[in-house]
Amino acid sequence: MIHTTPTKALLATTLRPLVVQLSSSLAHGARRIDHLLHQEPTPQKTATFERELRTLLQEVGRRMMAWVLNHMEPERPEEMPARLWLKGQASRRRRKHRTTIATLFGTVDVWRRLYEPLVSGSRSIHPLELRLGREAGVATPALAERIGIWAADHSQRHVLEMLRHDHGVPWSCTTLRTLLSSLSAGMAPYRQAAQVDRVVGWLHQTRASHGRFQPTLAVGRDGVNVPMRHREWKEGSTATVSVLHRRGKRVGTVYLGQMPEPGQPTLTAQLTALLQDILRQVDAQGLRLVSVSDDGYHPSDYDHSVLKKMIDPKRPWRHLEWIRIVDYSHACLYITQLAEALFGLTAQGRAWAKQMRKSMKTTSDGITRV
Repeated sequence: MIHTTPTKALLATTLRPLVVQLSSSLAHGARRIDHLLHQEPTPQKTATFERELRTLLQEVGRRMMAWVLNHMEPERPEEMPARLWLKGQASRRRRKHRTTIATLFGTVDVWRRLYEPLVSGSRSIHPLELRLGREAGVATPALAERIGIWAADHSQRHVLEMLRHDHGVPWSCTTLRTLLSSLSAGMAPYRQAAQVDRVVGWLHQTRASHGRFQPTLAVGRDGVNVPMRHREWKEGSTATVSVLHRRGKRVGTVYLGQMPEPGQPTLTAQLTALLQDILRQVDAQGLRLVSVSDDGYHPSDYDHSVLKKMIDPKRPWRHLEWIRIVDYSHACLYITQLAEALFGLTAQGRAWAKQMRKSMKTTSDGITRV
């Protein structure tokens, strides 16, 4: 039978040093509460109290994290094994070394035990870091997760500003890039399987929906200009796989992206593998397969060289039938370029382009008329 330590006994013995550390912060918080309660409340005073309370609680959390992380390993060396085996490599115990770890509450200093390999040429290890899941050697898992979510929606500069403002972590661009690279490498093996499961679930959901259309699996591919060093811009590659239900509304989308690369082979391989895995689990019969793009070089090449030649995994004797769609916005740009080539920058050219845009959108078989 397991008996837990009573809270009062725990605070009076094991955690007493931590309680002493926090006493000054808690006393300061009590004074701020008393000060607010004995004044006439105003929006400004309430906002000031809330900001001060947040700062105080963050400092309390930072001290608690530092205390816990520094007490996870025994203080006396003899309480830890003299030899440690990891992946067939033997290491010997050495003294503790200090490091800095970024947490949700700010940066903390942690002393952890070093184990040195017995064979030269191998790297030393810190068992505590491996057990804690310290990401890229700089952040706790919880903070790394939050940074990864931020980085998906914000620029590098904004992520650094939010880190400094919300968590008191003053990182450099190099540290942030190191963490994001580690997150990307760690998540990459699971990305495709997770995306396949999500899309297959959406397709099963859409087949049970009601409407006059077939369930649609839509593939999109495009490029995005990415700023590089020395004020250069290069085209990165993006792709989407979306599911639309029988009423034509989008159920969900998964996204792919790669930094600039000649020929974009990495994105092509990832997108093709994703589609093949999806269609192995879902019967393409009864699905409308659609390719949507701006008709640029890489999307067009992918449509002709990959999608048109893709074999139905359920029926290997025939090819899949993909419907190719060029989005209206980019088609209008091409009409404008055609008008300039035919008429120059004239009123006649602008009028012709306007008429052709209308015909393409409203007239039956308008694109062939244009």
